[in-house]
Amino acid sequence: MTSQLDTTQKDNLLKTLKSRFEKNIRRHPNIKWEQVEKKINAANEKLTALWQMEDTGGEPDVVEFPEMKGKIAFCDCSAESPKGRRSLCYDDAALKARKEHKPKNSALTMAQEMGIQMLDETQYRFLQSLEKFDQKTSSWIITPAPIRQLDGALFCDNRYDHVFTYHNGAVSYYAARGFRGLLLL
Repeated sequence: MTSQLDTTQKDNLLKTLKSRFEKNIRRHPNIKWEQVEKKINAANEKLTALWQMEDTGGEPDVVEFPEMKGKIAFCDCSAESPKGRRSLCYDDAALKARKEHKPKNSALTMAQEMGIQMLDETQYRFLQSLEKFDQKTSSWIITPAPIRQLDGALFCDNRYDHVFTYHNGAVSYYAARGFRGLLLL
């Protein structure tokens, strides 16, 4: 993955983010672009993570999460789970436990490599309150330790106008399951 953006990549990314921000005010009604741009410029090292979110199909946008007042939170807002982050098992332990047909990576490891975090169930449900996501795909979410210790993992989707939380073995992976990321500035 890219370690530092060149000037053209940075300019293109900022244009894309600003355009998306202006088209989707409902996701961040109390935040102005100038605030976002100031935070981005103060956290230049996080631009690579934002670029990777964009490059893997996440369509990151600012989401005004109630519990994150004072923070600028970029979240994947692609209609479906980001294409470049699908077919992943849950975490590195699950990846190591697979004996055959291993996926290329795990969701938690990829998020860490990108410098972002996966959504938890509360964050996922809040995102779904803004608009419908994952109507054809699903997304891994942070799994509580007691479930993970029993080799399980959680994922969510939106079907029948309802957000569902499901469980699966952490070693499983599917072409239609990825993860949504979050980056705080």
